[in-house]
Amino acid sequence: MVTADDFGLAEEVNEAVEYAHRTGVLSAASLMVAGPAARHAVHLARRLPGLRVGLHLVLVDGAPALPREEVTELIDAAGALRGDLLSTALRLALSPLARRQMAQEIAAQLAAFRDTGLTLDHINAHRHFHVHPVVAADFIRQAAQDGAKAVRVPFEPIEPLRRVEPTSLTWQQRVTAPWAGRLRERARRVGLQVPTATFGVRWSGQMTARRLTGLLRHLPDGLNEIYLHPATSNTFAGCTPGCHYSEEFAALVDREVIETVRRSGSAVGGYQDFLPV
Repeated sequence: MVTADDFGLAEEVNEAVEYAHRTGVLSAASLMVAGPAARHAVHLARRLPGLRVGLHLVLVDGAPALPREEVTELIDAAGALRGDLLSTALRLALSPLARRQMAQEIAAQLAAFRDTGLTLDHINAHRHFHVHPVVAADFIRQAAQDGAKAVRVPFEPIEPLRRVEPTSLTWQQRVTAPWAGRLRERARRVGLQVPTATFGVRWSGQMTARRLTGLLRHLPDGLNEIYLHPATSNTFAGCTPGCHYSEEFAALVDREVIETVRRSGSAVGGYQDFLPV
């Protein structure tokens, strides 16, 4: 599964998703239902029947689906969801009100996705915030109740990356790895499909054509997801400084990448294409 995150963040992202799906190796996208360009993204997705679309749940660093007065514990003075993951994580751990508002925001985003009429391929979370144990419990419960079939778990084995270039785990990956394992266990217990491995964590925003080609040649056996952040420009409203959007877009339509996928013989699609029969 080759997935684009932040679908709906900006038209520059949406246009890259459409082009990379039509001409490159992109097979899925994760939709920000409250993103500034969400309507444009849904419009494009409806004319791309082969593109699998999931929910990119946003609980930090973005726009809430609920009115400000209903998520007071989750937003900053400007009305945006807080961007500081640590302070938000602590708030959720300590405040029953924050946890209730988080649960309501998750429900609102699931409902907003249903309203699009698109088939829900998978669920993941912006900045992998669903690995937070408090978030994970409610996230998995609501996802299963809502009929979700699959969830991304950001477990990225280091060996395939090292076969591409010398690298090591970041301290963030080391800290979150045990929680990712707990998330995987929770998801499996309720029958949600999870990938064998997810790639894009270590090289988030830095996935070049060379790196993508290397990964495709060294994927472990099983169900793998590679996610990127493509856009037609590196500068647009809501962009993350230092994220090489246009380079990741170029990687998805690179001739060598396309040929590597073709030669591999691997099936490419969304989670719904690989559900157990």
